Amino acid sequence: MTRHDNADAVAREIVSRTDGTIRLALPLGLGKPVSIANALVRLACEDPRIELSIFTALTLERPQPGSGIERRFLEPALDRLFGAYPQLLYADLLRRGDLPDNIRVSEFFFMAGRWSDVAQAQQDYISVNYTHALDLLVGMRPNVVAQLVAEADGRFSLSGNTDISADLFRMRRDGVLDFLAVAETHAELPFFAGQDAILSPKEFALVLDRPGDYELFSAPRRLVDNASHAIGLHVSRLIEDGGTLQIGIGSVGDAVANALLLRHRGLDQALQEDCPFTRPQGADGPFTTGLYAVTEMLVGGLLELFDEGVIDREVDGCAIHAGFFVETRDFYRRLRQMEPGRRARIGMVPVSFTNQLYGDEPGRRAARKKARFVNAAMQVSLLGDVMSDTVTDGKVISGIGGQFNFVEQAFALDDGRAIITLPATRMAKGRLRSNLSWSLPSVSVPRHMRDIVVTEYGIADLRGKTDAQTVAALIGIADSRFQPGLLRRAKSVGKLPQDFRLPVSATRNSPKRLDDWLDPHRTLLPRFPFGTDFSEIEQRLLPAMTVLKNLSATVRGKARLLAAAFGKAASPDEERMMRRMGFDGRRNSMEALALRGALRLNQRSGGRMV
Repeated sequence: MTRHDNADAVAREIVSRTDGTIRLALPLGLGKPVSIANALVRLACEDPRIELSIFTALTLERPQPGSGIERRFLEPALDRLFGAYPQLLYADLLRRGDLPDNIRVSEFFFMAGRWSDVAQAQQDYISVNYTHALDLLVGMRPNVVAQLVAEADGRFSLSGNTDISADLFRMRRDGVLDFLAVAETHAELPFFAGQDAILSPKEFALVLDRPGDYELFSAPRRLVDNASHAIGLHVSRLIEDGGTLQIGIGSVGDAVANALLLRHRGLDQALQEDCPFTRPQGADGPFTTGLYAVTEMLVGGLLELFDEGVIDREVDGCAIHAGFFVETRDFYRRLRQMEPGRRARIGMVPVSFTNQLYGDEPGRRAARKKARFVNAAMQVSLLGDVMSDTVTDGKVISGIGGQFNFVEQAFALDDGRAIITLPATRMAKGRLRSNLSWSLPSVSVPRHMRDIVVTEYGIADLRGKTDAQTVAALIGIADSRFQPGLLRRAKSVGKLPQDFRLPVSATRNSPKRLDDWLDPHRTLLPRFPFGTDFSEIEQRLLPAMTVLKNLSATVRGKARLLAAAFGKAASPDEERMMRRMGFDGRRNSMEALALRGALRLNQRSGGRMV
């Protein structure tokens, strides 16, 4: 093993040892060795004789604020929200259209929404299930594997990226693969000592020691609105004590974790009893046995449930098995400072363990009893198809990741269930649209694997149901403004009887009714249940920013913003928010007026979509 304190020296040695033909495997997300990757890309840009192919996923980037309102909101807070994380050079070149011909980058999962307008990234995207990405990578015969690692007591830890790397190193030890292993150490990475996470220094040929003091990428927690909180409350009734749980990142994941904590503490009874929407009977009460979590991504909500004792059932000495994490700086700090014996109850393992039953199938079946796999979708068809990664024109928004893997597990397990969550509506080009539609332009999970779908308006249990029952159940949890049109379409093609009528209780699905249910319980349903790096004033600005974005898309919406801006006199809080955005109250630019109108419309609506 050769240690360096200079990334360019490491890159030159990689080029020398590979004769300039580099098939580089980089972990997804946080595990990328940024300094080494950037040094290799710089060398390849300078020397066209170097052939550099990069296979990876989830390239993390701090947003580059555009002009106007977005810049005013983000620019003063970038380091606080995202960490002082360096830009990956290959991503910068891709965005500018300047990636040279001798560098090729292929990803199998995008940071959501960040690459939809970058043609080269869209063209080189590879669609593959997370568990199959390993096979795809092996077929590419990587000759360099580089990873960010934690170091302690003379050992290296893969830390938050055992996902594919653990299997790659195992395959090299078994003689299946042969590659140059390169490590970049980072002091802020939590050290996990499980058998899948630990590597001997002898495994690495080259090590870059703590290059600079850049911060790890911090993923800001998303605002949890009433729709997400309602979904979380519904899902919490589907989770059985002593069972198994998987949830993902984002507002719904945080809402599910918050609802499970409320249930465990006995604080959700009034909330559940007040629910005005149709809902089946479900589980309730505290978690006395506790849950076991098996998930590809370790998220903040799971850590909160672990700390509270909701996640407590152990499998092979661990209450949580996870494949990777990308979270907030506070999350990383909590893991670093956690007592080692307690941290050992969180097992970082490859996704070949978390995302499938193959291998020790009897053991995994026994461990994953009453499994509930909770994953978000973008749209669902009335026949039960799920769309999660791609939009109408074929552009990839994120990727399939492990969603299909977990749906497949749910059907393979005797008592497993796949729970797909989504808000009932979305705003698109200034228009409100239903996320439950007759058909979809692309499918992530096909209708023959339909199971449970949850919106803010309730639960549709679809497994084993006829097409007519499925269509009726999904229309029953749609926004009522779209139900008549959905019913007409279903009847017109013979999927519902002509005399079918929804139950009256399912025809009152509206944002106002949702707010009337949840607003009295606001102290139990905070916008950021597990904290945030947004300041108090920024938290209050966020809903108004959504209003501004939605209404600015149409002439009619812009007129509403301006009309609201010339309404009643501004409150002191409004002026505080205007000053945070760089408007001093004396300026009356169109930008300032639009923001003022959005603030007032948001205040009048109580934060609802307008």
